[in-house]
Amino acid sequence: MNDTGVIGTLLLLLTAATTYKGLRDNKYFEDNLFEVDGILIHKEYKRLLSAGFLHSGWIHFGFNMIALTAFSWSLELMFGYWKFLLIYFASLIGGNLLALYIHRNHGDYRAVGASGAISGVIFSSILLFPTTPIHFIFLPKELGMPGWLFGMLFIAVSIFGIKSQKGNIGHEAHLGGALVGAIITLFFIPFENINWWVVAALLVPTISFLYLIANNPSVLMVEGYWGDNIASLKRHPKSKNKTKIIPINKQAELDLLLEKIGREGLGSLSKEEKERLDKLTNEL
Repeated sequence: MNDTGVIGTLLLLLTAATTYKGLRDNKYFEDNLFEVDGILIHKEYKRLLSAGFLHSGWIHFGFNMIALTAFSWSLELMFGYWKFLLIYFASLIGGNLLALYIHRNHGDYRAVGASGAISGVIFSSILLFPTTPIHFIFLPKELGMPGWLFGMLFIAVSIFGIKSQKGNIGHEAHLGGALVGAIITLFFIPFENINWWVVAALLVPTISFLYLIANNPSVLMVEGYWGDNIASLKRHPKSKNKTKIIPINKQAELDLLLEKIGREGLGSLSKEEKERLDKLTNEL
């Protein structure tokens, strides 16, 4: 996995050109980056694609393109140009769609980079070659690990990164891109050649986490909360449960109530929740 494919090389050159332009032309950068309000309010859906050809700097660009060149040749050889392009662009858009969903109430959320596409390419390769070692730049070759193990660690880091919302890394795009790339690859591999244990190890925790946050958005709003009875935890902060709970701020609490209304209707709110909704609406 260390040769560069034709399409991978062309994508690298195109991304280098647009990254260069974006770093020199602020208006071009602003018009094409991923921005929640730009997409949801102004209907600038092109940002879901164009953001993948911009980077915040050359180090950011370099890490993504090193990963692309490391994996593109094997996928192009196995699937051909068109299927490789489908994996790349579907993963790019899929990763940004997951970021859009998770940050749909954060209008000022912005991001750039091809990370979703690269994650899809990497996970496609892992499904094809689960035991092939993956090596890391700046580290000895002996510290490489089999692809399936790298994939599991990648998913764990992405899930906890999304949960913590710390740092300046687009974990949502990483996880969404990896999921899309893996699913598309399953349609390209003969059924009898699929390593189902690898599929289960990578996709079950990913899909389970996405199901959890779709049905219980408060998981993303409260530190240490993974779907317990939040009312109980708030009433008994010194109980035997050692989970650290951070009080929900007013905006997050309002978002939580609105999410419940959107999911189950206004009638699903208790009397106390309706009173709280009225109070928060007036205060904010």
